[in-house]
Amino acid sequence: MRISDRYIAKQVLIGTFTAVAVLACVLMLGNLFKKIEELLVDQNAPPEVVLRFALNVLPLSLMYTIPWGFLSAVLLVFGRLSSDQEITAFRVAGVSLTRLSMPVFAIGAALSMFCLWLNVNIYPRLKSSTQELLYEQAVRDPDSLLRPGIVQGNFRDDGQASSRALIERKDGGWVRGFHFYQIPEPGKGDRVYIHAERAALAVDHDKSQLRMKLENAYFETRKQDGSIEPICASKAEPLLIDLKDPKQRRKSRSSMSNQEILDAIAAMPNARESDTIKLRSEITKRFSFSFASLAFAFIAVPLGLVTRRRETSGGLVLSLMIAALYFVITTLAEHFDTTIGANLVMWSPNVICVVLGLYLFRRARFK
Repeated sequence: MRISDRYIAKQVLIGTFTAVAVLACVLMLGNLFKKIEELLVDQNAPPEVVLRFALNVLPLSLMYTIPWGFLSAVLLVFGRLSSDQEITAFRVAGVSLTRLSMPVFAIGAALSMFCLWLNVNIYPRLKSSTQELLYEQAVRDPDSLLRPGIVQGNFRDDGQASSRALIERKDGGWVRGFHFYQIPEPGKGDRVYIHAERAALAVDHDKSQLRMKLENAYFETRKQDGSIEPICASKAEPLLIDLKDPKQRRKSRSSMSNQEILDAIAAMPNARESDTIKLRSEITKRFSFSFASLAFAFIAVPLGLVTRRRETSGGLVLSLMIAALYFVITTLAEHFDTTIGANLVMWSPNVICVVLGLYLFRRARFK
């Protein structure tokens, strides 16, 4: 290995590690307070639950932060080399830009392999483990599921209906002004609305159900033909809401392994094409995102040459724009009606980065 290889690799690795650490912490804190602040912070969940969530979210963020951090590091390193005329010095010494960039491509390839391992093997497990935290909190303290004035939703996920609840206030072990909505998918059931002046909550651990004792309750069933069936009861016991263990309920596609996704597709031959496209796109996304670091290596080196050392914010803004455009394009894949179209869109950012990078490399060689 040449001295120049060690010199470039050291700076890129240090810059990548620093950028990934900062970005991962920002995304972890954002997820922590955005997604479960109400459940884990406001509801006084045990510290170990918050810690487990943080440890799960941190690796999940690496899917985005590693390529983004690597891109930022290469832009800043080669921008500094260009502004300090070190690129010119290397060329005078007979080291071409392509040869000088070999450490960048090697690091990009290594990071892509690491991301592939994370996205295929680790990401689905951590995603599933994160969902289990909500179940554990519900079993530990069912009263924390309901906060006054806040609509809590999706207690049940059986593929047919979603359930949402709202309470007006709490009074000791009771909740007052209880509202419950059961909303089926179009054409798959009746809509149900329940109101009770008071409700008491308890968990049936054996059946994984949330049981509710209602007083002065009003039940309204709106059938598919538009008719309404109202029922009043001074007491109703119990109202049941499933709190199935995530290990036993149907997984979301992001928490399924590649083999589980393929098995799910094979198990529903008559499913809508849009559903199978989303499942297949999940596998494609894991592979395409994994190779983002290598694709960014092609475009980051020539673009870094035009940045200036005193304008480090320019490199960061440029990396932000490229990364944002990359991930926005991939999200469009779910809106395609064919698997081929979705796959092409998913891989297109990588192809664009490589093709554009080769063009910019060619131009940079003659400057």
